[in-house]
Amino acid sequence: MITSYDIIKTIMRTEKGTSMEADRKYLFQVATKANKTEIKKAIEEIYKVKVQDVNVVNVRGKIKRVRMAAGITATWKKAVVTLQEGQKIEGI
Repeated sequence: MITSYDIIKTIMRTEKGTSMEADRKYLFQVATKANKTEIKKAIEEIYKVKVQDVNVVNVRGKIKRVRMAAGITATWKKAVVTLQEGQKIEGI
């Protein structure tokens, strides 16, 4: 059975993500098979907050080269989670 900790991989601490916290929005890297409903339940269970909205972006891998060898970085899924008024994720 998949748990909440399998769905939410990590919270993304980037410059853009930090500036979005003033609007009660947080960035997470999530499992590629997870949908919005599963992400919402996982955030509410892990962080004990009420989620208002979840937006999801599939980030495609980029082609990279190292000398003669070409490769591609991993494809992953990003979730932008908006919390309800007065809610905040503590300890990050």
